[in-house]
Amino acid sequence: MKLNRPFFLAGCLAALGLGEASATERLFTYTYEPETMPKTGMEYEQWVTLRSGRNSTVGQENFNLWEFREELEYGVTDNYTLSLYLNQSSQSYRDPSTGEDFSKSRFDGISLENKYLVLNPVDHAVGLSLYLEPRFAGDEAELEQKIILGQRHGNWKWALNFTHATEWSDNFHETEGEVEVSVGVSYELSKHWSIGLEARDHNELPEYEKWENTALYVGPVVSYRQEKWWAALTVMPQVYGANFGENPDGNTNLELEGHERWNVRLLLGFSL
Repeated sequence: MKLNRPFFLAGCLAALGLGEASATERLFTYTYEPETMPKTGMEYEQWVTLRSGRNSTVGQENFNLWEFREELEYGVTDNYTLSLYLNQSSQSYRDPSTGEDFSKSRFDGISLENKYLVLNPVDHAVGLSLYLEPRFAGDEAELEQKIILGQRHGNWKWALNFTHATEWSDNFHETEGEVEVSVGVSYELSKHWSIGLEARDHNELPEYEKWENTALYVGPVVSYRQEKWWAALTVMPQVYGANFGENPDGNTNLELEGHERWNVRLLLGFSL
């Protein structure tokens, strides 16, 4: 399935006239904040993620994986936000044993994000939201859950996520679990600019039979906002990684078989 109109969701659903709201900016790109959209508020978000850098030992030189998500976000109530995603990706690398270049693009399915605000950070010491996102792509599927915590203190804001996901692939014959903890801290420099730091630790559990690996990423995040649009960018190198069963990438300090050396993500949001 070829999708060459990144604003397809925004254009179609804006025509429904579901209402207009100012942009609800995000200060982080990997870490969700507990706040939800106001009722009838609607926003379009474009996600661009680059996962780059494996090594010749695992047969993937010059590895680059681009992931694209088009999201339409709608405030069902003040406490419940519903989002529809279209997911696409493009992967390329060189096999050093043959010198052959590999490139593949694919449609990764449709996701439906559900985010419910349990404790509003305005009224409580810590904000709390619960998150559920199923994804379906024909021969594979995924179910992701998050516990989202966060709060603002003057010009400072922090958020903490605990994430678990189960992915079914190969026509549902293979199962993999994923566990992740991510955290972000940001400081508001001005009315428009914020700068901060994000960290995430991602782990894979094939068939839930073993804890295969872990990869820790840490890096800066910067965000910019206007009344009707916003942008956020995170650049995170892998600072530590390990494969617990073996060492297929030949690296004792990084995990470069199931993870990459660099993770970069850009988010753009527009009010509709």
